[in-house]
Amino acid sequence: MQLIEFLHETQAEVRAQMSDGSPFAEMVFSDIVMQHMAEIGMTFEPVVCHYKGQFGAATLRLSGYAMSDDADQLDLFVSLYDGVDTLTPVPDAVTKTAVEQCLRFLSLCAQGKMASKLDESSDVRSLANSLQEIYNGLEQIRVFVLTDKVAKAKSFKTREIGGKSVRLEVMDIERLHRHWSEGKPRDELHVDFAEVSGSPLPCVFVPGDNDDYDYALTAIPGEALRFLYEKFGARLLEANVRSFLSVKGKGVNAGIQSTLRNAPGRFMAYNNGIVIVADELRLGKTLDGSTGVAWLKGMQIVNGGQTTASVYFAKKKFPDLDLDRVRVAAKIIIMRTQDSVKEEALISDISRFANSQNAVRQSDLSANKPFHVEVEKLSLSVYCPDGVGRWFYERAAGSYNTLLSREGTTPAKLRALKEAIPPARRITKTDLAKYINAWDKLPDIVSLGSQKNFDKFMSSIAGPGGSEAPLPSVAEFKAMVAKARIFRDTQKLVRPMFQAFQANVAAYVVAVLADKLGDRINLDRIWTRQSVSPELMAQIATWAKEVNEVLHRTAGGRMISEWAKKPECRIAVFGATYSQPAKDIPEVR
Repeated sequence: MQLIEFLHETQAEVRAQMSDGSPFAEMVFSDIVMQHMAEIGMTFEPVVCHYKGQFGAATLRLSGYAMSDDADQLDLFVSLYDGVDTLTPVPDAVTKTAVEQCLRFLSLCAQGKMASKLDESSDVRSLANSLQEIYNGLEQIRVFVLTDKVAKAKSFKTREIGGKSVRLEVMDIERLHRHWSEGKPRDELHVDFAEVSGSPLPCVFVPGDNDDYDYALTAIPGEALRFLYEKFGARLLEANVRSFLSVKGKGVNAGIQSTLRNAPGRFMAYNNGIVIVADELRLGKTLDGSTGVAWLKGMQIVNGGQTTASVYFAKKKFPDLDLDRVRVAAKIIIMRTQDSVKEEALISDISRFANSQNAVRQSDLSANKPFHVEVEKLSLSVYCPDGVGRWFYERAAGSYNTLLSREGTTPAKLRALKEAIPPARRITKTDLAKYINAWDKLPDIVSLGSQKNFDKFMSSIAGPGGSEAPLPSVAEFKAMVAKARIFRDTQKLVRPMFQAFQANVAAYVVAVLADKLGDRINLDRIWTRQSVSPELMAQIATWAKEVNEVLHRTAGGRMISEWAKKPECRIAVFGATYSQPAKDIPEVR
């Protein structure tokens, strides 16, 4: 798909998610881009939080934020959205202005000057209070400008705010398209070791005996690894294990830091090293004339994230640390297969076996589980009631794009394919887990974020003793789609109703609907009509207002996004009193 076509599809997705006449297109765009960034491992679980205001003569702006579980890494987002349908440049001066407005907001929060200027009931006030509390403990801060235009500069010089380094990046429509078209988060990671280390890295290169991969063994200088993490951040880590690692002195990380400080020359002997996958490798000559790794494209660390992050944060904590003597053993696997689904499965297996002694997140590692394989088969064979359309279950990341490329070989075929299986009917593994857990009255689990919610979902569908549960039937697949439709329509409905925390409200109101009417809702009617009735949506809107009020009333000053993760919040919401359901809802039996 060409960039201009991608722009048109992105704008269509924004408009499709908006209610008629909604003025919040910028929020919808921000949410779409932030969720995409979270899916590919560029950020944490994002929260839309729209704010624009004045502080003296200064203009302040914020569109959303994302925070690591340990509250030691923070991303802020500011959106420049114009709804353009042609490729339009955005001047660097405009982008920098947006950056400055977001940095001012951050600086005032860090200084404790922001919260008192905001309304006590404002969601932004709870964020400002939280930023003031955690600022001194932050290890990494980034500000992203999100835009539907084309930016010349994709990053700006790092800034110092309150004694902390803040990285500044731009996610424009061109960069977003690059990620979408390639379908892999590692596309932008090109590493020239002649530049990073002064010379190719000495290695042993072993050609593969099949078409799947080649591999090389090498040792990466500690300073080079630190630099790469500083440049690429969490994008460098684990294509299929989306971990964002903190290195506060405990467990394995404390041991790594101790070795770095006290015995840097023995680091390679004491540490297991890292495992890297890459799309391409170029060999060169080292300073002594031997074979070395000169260049990698699509580099990503699938095992050794703790080591990588520990090297980076140890140097930040102890600036006098000597990384020149540190070497980190590395096994590099160069992918050769041209089948994206096969490649995804291979990387999943590499990650799973390389991480077999550690706790590993399961979302992408689970792509080959029988449950997901069966749901994919059902999505390919079960047609909508019109006999033409289908829903698409994206079992492996990027497989929807692969389908379009493989079968949309002419403009007419591509158009027909998109009409039959539009992007709006694409469901990812983490999407499905969210829809089902919300309907199963677990909104607190959904609010934990995509990865943790997926982990809980996979545990819930496991059979006795960890065995596989029975595979879903055609009827169950149709019910899944109906639940997806309810959740998505609810998201679309609540987005313009509330300034922030719409995701939490959506999860909770779907759970309340399931609690009040779930056993009476005719899901087959929703599948047959491929829509939710206006009467049911009106009832959801009524309960959404009431759920939002309960969330704020019971939060006790805490951020809604954090309070929503607590079982106590779920109990409070289910224990509240709600208006009686309308009598004329067609789906209610």
